[in-house]
Amino acid sequence: MKPKKLYETQYGKYYLGQCENLLKRKHFAGKIQLILTSPPFPLNNKKKYGNSTGDEYLLWFKSLAEIFSVALAPNASIVIELGNAWEPNRPVQSLLTLKSLMSFVDNEKAGLTLCQEFICYNPARLPSPAQWVTIERVRAIDSFTHIWWMANSDNPKADNRNILRPYSKSMEKLLERQKFNAGKRPSEHVISKSGFLKNNGGSISHNVLPLEEIDDGKGLRLPFSMLSVANTRSSDFFSRTCKERDIIPHPARMPLELASFFINFLTEPGDIVLDPFAGSNTTGFCAERLKRKWISIDSCEEYGEQSKIRFEEPSLGAKIIFPK
Repeated sequence: MKPKKLYETQYGKYYLGQCENLLKRKHFAGKIQLILTSPPFPLNNKKKYGNSTGDEYLLWFKSLAEIFSVALAPNASIVIELGNAWEPNRPVQSLLTLKSLMSFVDNEKAGLTLCQEFICYNPARLPSPAQWVTIERVRAIDSFTHIWWMANSDNPKADNRNILRPYSKSMEKLLERQKFNAGKRPSEHVISKSGFLKNNGGSISHNVLPLEEIDDGKGLRLPFSMLSVANTRSSDFFSRTCKERDIIPHPARMPLELASFFINFLTEPGDIVLDPFAGSNTTGFCAERLKRKWISIDSCEEYGEQSKIRFEEPSLGAKIIFPK
């Protein structure tokens, strides 16, 4: 398929086509600050959104590293969400996901480093793999995905002050009384008398990102950048409108919280965010809302068409422009 522009908005453009073909254009070279995507997972069965399997997937995934790296600006990042894979008809996890990640980072033509691993934990996910979890009862629920943050330097643009979490109740009380138990801990760390007395506006985010409450007593402490979407995702405009129009939405949508988190963490307004496997365009939607420029690509016209719904959301105030 020859890439073509499906639509654009004030901040971004959505293209139909294979990302490999589009990103080879010199127009994109050195301009992308963040590649944020959830590519087709290395599943054992073909899905509508076009996943490969086995060694075919491994070779394809490795080749993406050098294609992506050419598009990156200096000190830019790549963030990829990858789910787990299971061996066909066996209660055994496949190593394909880890092999794919290793081959991607180790691609010498790409010059990438692995900055940090994140975990997206979603306790509300349906029990899977169903055969081994709900029928034979020999495995636990597979309820998380890996998020791999890579970059083309050791010090990519990043600022964790943009993804602070609200302080816990106990920390709020500590800041109020301005006193805590300082001194040497069993771990041999020495806590100074003033080490925790400064109010920094919130606590530093962890690299485990829960999408639901883990401890009912403590509540959900998502970063401030994620809170605006966390409480509305089950009835968000896109999902509700798809249901009203009898549209089956993309089955593997990246959570809005994740896109919001990494765009805030790794970019500034005006930077360009790219999603080469955009699907229903969660990345572009969150980038638009955060006033980042965005480029989204997908090979499935059906998903490209349904992605337009996101920009109909009244609160966004976006205008969709179609090519003449």
